[in-house]
Amino acid sequence: MSRKDKKNRQLSAAQIAAQAQAMEEAEIQRAFEQGITTLRDLISPSSIEIHSDYFRLGTKYGRTLYVYGYPRSLYTGWLSPLINIDEVLDISMFIYPVDTTVVMKNLQKKVTQLEASIAVNSERGKIRDPELEAAIGDAEELRDQLQVGQEKFFRFGLYVTLWADSLDELSFVQRKIETLFGQQMVFSKVASSQQEQGMNSCMPQCTDQLLIRRNMNTGAISTSFPFTSADLTQEKGILYGINMHNNGLVIFDRFSLENANMVVFAKSGAGKSFTVKLEALRSMMVGTEVIIVDPENEYQKLADAVGGSYIRLSLNSDVRINPFDLPKVIDAEDANDALRANLVVLHGLFRLMLGGATQGAGSTPNAMVGLTPTEEADLDQALIDTYARAGITSDPLTHQSTPPTIANLYDTLLHMGGTGPNLAQRLRKYTTGTFAGIFSQQSNININNQMVVFNIRDLEDELRPVAMYIVLSHIWNVVRAEQKRRLLIVDEAWQLMKYEDSANFLFSLAKRARKYYLGLTTITQDVEDFMSNKMGRAIVSNSSMQFLLKQSTSAVDVLSDVFKLTNEEKKRLSNFPVGQGLFFAGQNHVHIQVIASETEESLITTNPAAANPGA
Repeated sequence: MSRKDKKNRQLSAAQIAAQAQAMEEAEIQRAFEQGITTLRDLISPSSIEIHSDYFRLGTKYGRTLYVYGYPRSLYTGWLSPLINIDEVLDISMFIYPVDTTVVMKNLQKKVTQLEASIAVNSERGKIRDPELEAAIGDAEELRDQLQVGQEKFFRFGLYVTLWADSLDELSFVQRKIETLFGQQMVFSKVASSQQEQGMNSCMPQCTDQLLIRRNMNTGAISTSFPFTSADLTQEKGILYGINMHNNGLVIFDRFSLENANMVVFAKSGAGKSFTVKLEALRSMMVGTEVIIVDPENEYQKLADAVGGSYIRLSLNSDVRINPFDLPKVIDAEDANDALRANLVVLHGLFRLMLGGATQGAGSTPNAMVGLTPTEEADLDQALIDTYARAGITSDPLTHQSTPPTIANLYDTLLHMGGTGPNLAQRLRKYTTGTFAGIFSQQSNININNQMVVFNIRDLEDELRPVAMYIVLSHIWNVVRAEQKRRLLIVDEAWQLMKYEDSANFLFSLAKRARKYYLGLTTITQDVEDFMSNKMGRAIVSNSSMQFLLKQSTSAVDVLSDVFKLTNEEKKRLSNFPVGQGLFFAGQNHVHIQVIASETEESLITTNPAAANPGA
């Protein structure tokens, strides 16, 4: 074979390989273009209309404003009212560096012109012009700072695109924005006949099509720093979630507020138990003890995971809690008042147990009548006599004696005059009747653990409010005995708020918790009943933190009135996805997304699908 034939064959093979590569690249390009087209079809709006002073994108109306004038000086954070305004808008800033040499030459010309103007005015006998003198002073100061590198020079463009559901709403929002600007001597205009360019300039594609700019130095530019939205980040505390306004972390220590109480409102499935369990888990990491009243068996998995105590209350269990227990308080003032305070608590308890509970405002009235004044007096005397027979008087030295039980009170009532025997008969079901045992014997529980959960799910409905009352009373005695940083979580608190005595007791806990380094967390999904009760509103008032997750439509109006929500917040409150809500802490509140790690989520989730992924 000749050398020429061999060379031709090599060229032919190279051409074939090049053609194959070109075909492959063309196929990849076609596939890529097809993919891009499909993506655009998915995310693009149905239509777009461009008008001289507004545009319509699908069903939304938009309008772009630009800022053209600024005052002589700007203060830090002047843009904060615009960023935090409760309206839907897009803000774009364009900053273009300018060569210092060019700026120095222009400033020198400007200073020369200004000095010439002053000289001409002086020759003509005109009075001095303070505006010209101030301009010369500013220009000279800027020249000095530029010369030593203390300042840089920029051209700054600021555009705002407003969004609304109608033209009237759009005009209303525009007036609000212009008012905010006007209060700070900042002047804005509608981008007339340039709405398309304005819309594109505010899109996240970094294209300035309006090209409306203003000269600014470094100091002036820095005052426009945009990250000035509401923030709840502290140096210490636990992570509650992500601030949806600025993607910052909400790290907060609830014990840094005037009180550490919190209320959590949400409809079923909105994530309230998930949120509270996540807070409890993270609080334990910083040494906080957690006590939980669990009416639905939602906290057992978490308690087991952290080595906590899980106390299941039922008529078949061997758990016993004696409501006559006295707190082992150290404080002398509290010790002198311990017996009297427990007598008051017992009065409320026996009004529940004896069928004399009066239900709170807004609830269905209880069919049973309350205790008469005579019965109240006889019960009070019987309680004092029962303690006295056990050797316990108002003297704090006697409080170490073994306390009496409900069985002892039954015996006292049975053998006293007046209404005592009748009260004893009504109390008998708790001593020898259906509900005997669980609350009629000496306590046998120890809650000396970093997490303690009281489960009352298996109790009968009639006994459940009584159990919650007794459990809270027992916890309160423990809290008073030794002051530690503790959280007390009361889930489904609406069950207590149905009854006046238990509602008063829960309010008393909320009011006095701060003194004993306790943070009370009250959780409910029955917002209307909770807030219609005056004690419910009082508990909210005595809680420095509130967490509002997704609500039913009927609950939104109630909460809006209590928390003074804006129209935009009301709109969001009924449409929040699971785990998002409004987080109030003191005078601040933010839109927050609760997030958990995979490990945390596996411990605290109540979603059956998440808990059993293979099901």
